[in-house]
Amino acid sequence: MQIDFNLSPKDLQSKLADFWKLSGQKIIDIEKNYDSSKGAPVFTVNGKYSSRGWTEWTEGFQYGSALLQFEATGDEQFLKIGKDNTVNKMGSHLTHIGVHDHGFNNISTYGNLLRFMNDGLIPFNEWEAEYYKMALKVSGTVQGARWTDTKDGGYIYSFNGPHSLFVDTIRSVRILMLSHFMGHQFKGENDQIISLLERGIKHIMATAKYNVYYGEGRDKYDEWGRTAHECIFNVNDGNFRSPNAQQGFSGFTTWTRGLSWAVCGFAEELEFFQKVPENAFPEAYPKAELISLLEKGAKATCDFFIENTAKDGIPYWDTGAPNLYKLGDYKAVDSDPYNDFEPIDSTAAAIAAQGLLRLGKILNEDKYTKAGLTSARALLGSPYISEETAHQGILLHSIYHEPNGWDNVPAGQKIACHESSMWGDYHMRELAIYIDKMIKGKPDYAFFNCIEEFRNK
Repeated sequence: MQIDFNLSPKDLQSKLADFWKLSGQKIIDIEKNYDSSKGAPVFTVNGKYSSRGWTEWTEGFQYGSALLQFEATGDEQFLKIGKDNTVNKMGSHLTHIGVHDHGFNNISTYGNLLRFMNDGLIPFNEWEAEYYKMALKVSGTVQGARWTDTKDGGYIYSFNGPHSLFVDTIRSVRILMLSHFMGHQFKGENDQIISLLERGIKHIMATAKYNVYYGEGRDKYDEWGRTAHECIFNVNDGNFRSPNAQQGFSGFTTWTRGLSWAVCGFAEELEFFQKVPENAFPEAYPKAELISLLEKGAKATCDFFIENTAKDGIPYWDTGAPNLYKLGDYKAVDSDPYNDFEPIDSTAAAIAAQGLLRLGKILNEDKYTKAGLTSARALLGSPYISEETAHQGILLHSIYHEPNGWDNVPAGQKIACHESSMWGDYHMRELAIYIDKMIKGKPDYAFFNCIEEFRNK
């Protein structure tokens, strides 16, 4: 990436205004025309949202997008869309024992609505607030129960099974923190109280140790900030066995959306745990140790992202994609989503840009702030924002599962491109909200603002 150190949030103000106009049109189109009997919308095919069975991890992004649209514009039709659908359709996600995605679906819906109450965006109602809190408490507990012990800690295991630690879950784990600090008790056999905070910390530590590389000689492919999508453990003895990939090219290359989850997740958790008082930490996990670990993970992954994206701050889908060499020095020029060899993943940029901005503020380092703005500027313009009225997505050139070939290759193209995804559209809106607040000098958008004692004020 070629960072533009002269770029400021206000330079994006007119682009953001255009973005929110287009965004609202897309949300209304989906609400009116998508057939929800087919399952949650996942990605577009020729511009129309379709479902893709794997896990139901995108429905919260659909309704959460409407809530973010309301936050940005004040248009109450979007509040109604988001609120009504959350109440009527999201209940099953609270008790879904088969996924590692609770921090995505439920913070995007129940969490945003509770945050709105705390921020004064909607009227405070005690029973309604308690309903949202209970939803988050239950969700965090169900997520925390999906647990594998290791020799040095443990982790929330992925939908692949108890042997599988996904880097993605570094952002989903925040639901455990919400449940814990809302005062909820997770009880197991014989009424044993299980600390959700301790499990959350252990998961972060496992991700930092096994999914992230630091150039310390772990293997031949150890490079500062590289990530592995999946880590495999022997569940019989708790030993780590190998890196792996589901949606990336291999366990020894970096799937860039997985990298972006780490960029955003580490920065977000660092921001949160800085606010947690020392005496709230378990004795075995002192605050200073966790803060140091989070800062190292955040800096490493942010640095790798900056070094391995195209000039405009948009990455290809995997840094080891087999045909990248055919593009020549792809990092020295702007990204090309319509090339003949390897797809772009714009969603990785949208997710990572938020993490870069957060880390830049935490560390007061311009490099990260300006890198986040550089990526955001590219995402807010052509060829990434969809201005086509017939296209239901807002962020173009998303990739879901390149190895499985799930993504649409439009007529006349050789690779998957020109499509959107529900997670990409949602995280683009989160990024836009974050920058909007920077421009207006408002408190940062943060998941923990739904807990009064930790709110950014």
